[in-house]
Amino acid sequence: MKPSLLISLMMLVVTIVPAEAKRKRLPKEKDMGAYLFTYFSDPTHSLFMAISYDGYTFTPVNNGQPIIGGDSIAEQRGIRDPHICRAPNGMFYIAMTDLHVFGKQRGLRTTQWERPDKYGWGNNRGLVLMASDDLIHWSHHEARIDLLFPERFGEIGCAWAPQTIWDPAVGKPMVYFTIRQHPGGRTKLYYSYADEAFTTLETEPQLLFEYPDSTIQVLDADICPMPDGRYFMTYVAQENPGGIKYMISDRINHFDDYHSEQIDGESGACEAPNVWKRIGEEKWVVMYDVFSVRPHNFGFVETSDFKTFTPLGRFNEGVMKMNNFVSPKHGAVIHITKDEAKRLEDYWNSH
Repeated sequence: MKPSLLISLMMLVVTIVPAEAKRKRLPKEKDMGAYLFTYFSDPTHSLFMAISYDGYTFTPVNNGQPIIGGDSIAEQRGIRDPHICRAPNGMFYIAMTDLHVFGKQRGLRTTQWERPDKYGWGNNRGLVLMASDDLIHWSHHEARIDLLFPERFGEIGCAWAPQTIWDPAVGKPMVYFTIRQHPGGRTKLYYSYADEAFTTLETEPQLLFEYPDSTIQVLDADICPMPDGRYFMTYVAQENPGGIKYMISDRINHFDDYHSEQIDGESGACEAPNVWKRIGEEKWVVMYDVFSVRPHNFGFVETSDFKTFTPLGRFNEGVMKMNNFVSPKHGAVIHITKDEAKRLEDYWNSH
């Protein structure tokens, strides 16, 4: 099925009111029995999902085809960098970059990028925000940073790789992402708060942290709650080669605990870290996109103390396996229940 047809009635569903979701009993970790993996692919610029019941082998739903076509939800007719979050209000949120890297080749525009080259690689200005209470029916909205916050970001160079975490102090989803504020500038990491229905960003983006070397670009942050109440943030520093670094903070929206070492263990460049916990174990997996290899692959390290990191290899080169798909890009993993996994599989097997 073509991605443009996949959206069909799904995207016509009325946005779910978060208050309705709050009445549901929220599952705890002991209720979880599967892992849901969201990712995209370069050939399609669309959204995919895969499921694992053991946290090691992932199998895609919809027979490896997109579940939502990027051309049906994005201003640039393509999405990248999907991140999924399960919020304590019962909602699932997916935030994505609104960008099609191959728009010219696909006949979607006449130029390499949407705007002049002076704005830099990609030079998109928007994010795609989606919300659901069942992982099947999704609302979607555009969040154009330049239009929402024109005074400070009217000449934004790019807005990439949004991720979401629930801020308990604010009681809203915090969206954090990469911004190049001005043409020719360097990328930095910012955060903003979205409304609970996930239709827009309500607060002007603020700097998440300041990298000690002002000449280095940083991007692709991932924030994971730690057992002691602090927050573990992985991110990419575009050094030589670019790789995964981390910081720890007792504040969800401010980091300054700089560590110089990279934790990925790759000889080539990698990006897009995502950290997820193994169900029922005191182990956390740091997953990342190894874009410097062909075909593209994901690498993994594992930690129990957020200080030492054990390499697990790449997909299909170690204990981590992908079944019936190849070359995923920039993904994220959350816990789901076995019932939720079965419902997703049944739905897509019947469509």
